Amino acid sequence: MGTPEPVVRVLEELLQAGHQVLAVYTQPDKPAGRGRHLTAPPVKQFAERNGIPVHQPATLRRPESVQPLLDLKPDVLVVAAYGKILPRQALAAARRGGLNIHPSLLPRHRGATPVASTILEGDAVTGVTIMLMDEGMDSGPILVQQEEPVQKDDTTGTLTERLFAIGTPLLLDVLDPWVRGELNLRMQDHSAATFTRFFQKENHALDFTQPAARLARQVRAFQPAPGAFTTWQGKVLKVLEASPLPASAQAEPGSIVTLPAGSPSPVGVATGDGVLALKRLHLEGKRPVSADEFARGHQGFVGARLPS
Repeated sequence: MGTPEPVVRVLEELLQAGHQVLAVYTQPDKPAGRGRHLTAPPVKQFAERNGIPVHQPATLRRPESVQPLLDLKPDVLVVAAYGKILPRQALAAARRGGLNIHPSLLPRHRGATPVASTILEGDAVTGVTIMLMDEGMDSGPILVQQEEPVQKDDTTGTLTERLFAIGTPLLLDVLDPWVRGELNLRMQDHSAATFTRFFQKENHALDFTQPAARLARQVRAFQPAPGAFTTWQGKVLKVLEASPLPASAQAEPGSIVTLPAGSPSPVGVATGDGVLALKRLHLEGKRPVSADEFARGHQGFVGARLPS
């Protein structure tokens, strides 16, 4: 059970290790691209290329939607970024329950956005947890965990990919012993739990009264999608890459300033604490460009003030 590109490797390595994958469960096809054509999730595309039956129920909370899973009689469910909470009847379909690869060190960052939350909150270390699923939100007991440092230039995209690259062999190490009943579980400390949330569009908007370090984390947390943004001349301007610098001169938050030689970029934006060096920008309807190219192509950008 999984959906996005980073978890295709989980399915691929299960097959390479000789496990029998009875079926794949993934999210329904969704519109994508400029034409908004229905597009299959990456896990579905891989499964179909390898002749694995695919199920895409909108919900597993109705008896008729869970029956095909019951009919499979699996030993275990392997869940990786599936995108749905599994009800009791779905978890009970497998003789040994469901094992989830969760990209955080539980009980920290339970919920749907653990990697983005890790970056937003400035965590120095994260990791992967293999847990036995229960009906709660990432609250089940733990089989094994592994730590991983957060790199200063990590985005949600790069960190997610790395965590599932770590989590896949971790899962494979425990899968057979778990099915044979040879492993013990460790209960989570529920009193130490923190919870993530689904982000709304307003969470992606850059507020330049905030410190530059916080804004740089916001840029990295919302890459590769949906992107942190501001506006320029009535159009959405996404900041694809940026880095924080100490303030070199006093300027109103949101003011576009020229940065001294040796800076990560020739232009930056003043913030509530420091300057956010702008490296790559993407104006609505245009191609992504370096901030230097953007400034040269848009007279009046340097010296203007972006909204907060």
